[in-house]
Amino acid sequence: MKQKNKKSVNKKRNVKKKTNKKRVKITSTKDTKKKQRHTQNTRHTKQRIKRVTSVKNKHVSKKKVDKKHKEVSKKYSKPPKIDAKKQIHATNILERYTLNVDKAKVNVTIQKKEGGNFYILSLPKIDIGTEALLDEIRKELVSVTSIAAGELVDEKSVIKIKQQFIDDAGKLLKEKVPDMEKNTEDLLVGILIQEMLGLGQIEFLINDPALEEIVIISSKEPVRTYHKKHGWLTTNILIQTEEEINNYSNIIARRVGRQISILTPLLDAHVVTGDRANAVLYPIATKGNTITIRKFSRDPWTIIDLIGNKTVSMDVSAILWLAIEYEMNVLISGGTASGKTVFLNACMPFIPPNHRIISMEDTRELMLPEFLYWCPLVTRAPNPEGKGEVSMLDLLVNSLRMRPDRIILGEIRRQREAEVLFEAMHTGHSVYATVHADSANETIRRLTNPPINVPANMLANVNLNVVMFRDRRRGLRRVLQLAEFIPGKDSINANILYRWVVENDEIIPHNESLTFIDELSRNTGMSENEINQNLEKKKSILTWLLKNNIRDLDSIGKVMNLYYTHQDALKEIIEKNDVSKIIVKKQISGVESYPVEDKGKIEEDKTEKKPHEKEDEDKDDGGSETSWGGGQERGSQKNKSLATNENKKDDSKHKPNEKEVSNPHQRMFGRTKHKNKKSKSKFKRKNKRGMIRFFN
Repeated sequence: MKQKNKKSVNKKRNVKKKTNKKRVKITSTKDTKKKQRHTQNTRHTKQRIKRVTSVKNKHVSKKKVDKKHKEVSKKYSKPPKIDAKKQIHATNILERYTLNVDKAKVNVTIQKKEGGNFYILSLPKIDIGTEALLDEIRKELVSVTSIAAGELVDEKSVIKIKQQFIDDAGKLLKEKVPDMEKNTEDLLVGILIQEMLGLGQIEFLINDPALEEIVIISSKEPVRTYHKKHGWLTTNILIQTEEEINNYSNIIARRVGRQISILTPLLDAHVVTGDRANAVLYPIATKGNTITIRKFSRDPWTIIDLIGNKTVSMDVSAILWLAIEYEMNVLISGGTASGKTVFLNACMPFIPPNHRIISMEDTRELMLPEFLYWCPLVTRAPNPEGKGEVSMLDLLVNSLRMRPDRIILGEIRRQREAEVLFEAMHTGHSVYATVHADSANETIRRLTNPPINVPANMLANVNLNVVMFRDRRRGLRRVLQLAEFIPGKDSINANILYRWVVENDEIIPHNESLTFIDELSRNTGMSENEINQNLEKKKSILTWLLKNNIRDLDSIGKVMNLYYTHQDALKEIIEKNDVSKIIVKKQISGVESYPVEDKGKIEEDKTEKKPHEKEDEDKDDGGSETSWGGGQERGSQKNKSLATNENKKDDSKHKPNEKEVSNPHQRMFGRTKHKNKKSKSKFKRKNKRGMIRFFN
């Protein structure tokens, strides 16, 4: 056993000796140097191999690319044809224009996507450093400038304050960052002004003249707008928090001296620009805090617009002008959104300039030309304590003490208001009002039954009743009926003078006049020939305005002012066709809008056209479909040829233009494809009683 143990120990010692020898061999200096040289050589060889292969690959790849280029050049030696329609369909851009609000220029793109049409506002993203700079300037501006509470209510003072802020903010930015470009400086100043004196990014939407409605639903959904041309659009603006929406509603409320809180979560107010704002707080609005801004029209519809898009005929317009000139009472009735207030506003420039006008509305919607002697009044809701209310009846009773010649009532709703209004007619005031009714006979029933319940004998003072109609399928608005009220023994009946024929889309004479012309001749002393001459004179003026596309409110107001004060000068202007003396150039303050070139549209313009097609397009600039014109839009000052002329037999056919008008300030109403006929209605004494009647 001892011998075996000795042998095993010796074996272990021998193994240790061998391993030690190996370790000594590896750790020797000569061997390590040899190994280092070997590894260096292998590295160099590998690098050389890589270089060679890369150079070879480069040469090969260049040859392949050259071959591909040659093949492509052979295939496309001729320039490829671009289909404009496919390109427009690919881009899906409906319209582009630029807004300039407080020196901040922003591009607007209306694009069609899978979820519908979208209103895309190109707002730049601001970095953290820029935000810190803006915060610092904001604090300095607050310390430098001081604003009184009453200054934010007046629009003129707001413009002055904005200009002062713009100047101060520009100076501070130049001091902080002297090398800043002018465009970025203007953009940052505009953003500062909108955040400090406005509603942030919503200010861009408020200052877009193509929008009618702005709706903030909650912080979870994007802001939505209603476009005059494209309808409802979803924007790319998203309010971050509910507190921010609550802050916006508080800003609106404070500026009109109102308050909105959890106790009084409803707000109905007017913004400084005249727009109407409505706010509802959570939890009454279950989705979140909501704000709805209905924009006040800066460019209202005029009688020339309504004649041009066939809403009203030339004959009806001349009769209404004659009635309003000689202080006849007119009621405008119609259904919801049929255009009653728009038509009432379009007829008001017919009033002579030396008459005092008092208008009363729940919401300021009327917009009259500057030459008129006009005092607008608006109702007021009570405060949370139930005090401070000013009702329509209060305004109506008070207006009779203001020595009015003409009284305009927004809408007849209650019995007491109607009684005071008809009593004003009896006392000799000329009254114009609207009422909800779908026909002339229904207007009588509505006025003589509860809740209005006016005695039937009082309706005899209404000289004319205009009934408006809205075709919900085609989006048309038309004058459905022009009627007069005929008093009987126990009731009042409607005699329809003109009516709208749906099949031909034209307004034609229907019955003879029984009371209107007799009343007019008795009050004015005019004979039959004088009435006919007066109507023809009015038609000629309206036709001249229509031909020269003089359609804005101020220019029409200037023509009416000349008609009543200096007819010889107006006659000379019409004979010489001197349009420059009539057109009033007026630009909306704070907004500059102009079209941005669209690639699809450019390619469409480059397509070859025949000479006669180009001439037709120069003559006719067609518009897109709107709710008023039934596929027609309002005209721009540059478009001088119009199709609707009832005094001509010219049956020329116009081809609609495919170009879209991207500028909201140049909304165009296109041609109406109908035959222009002479009006066959005349005034003649037909019966023995000497009553002047309408007849075909």
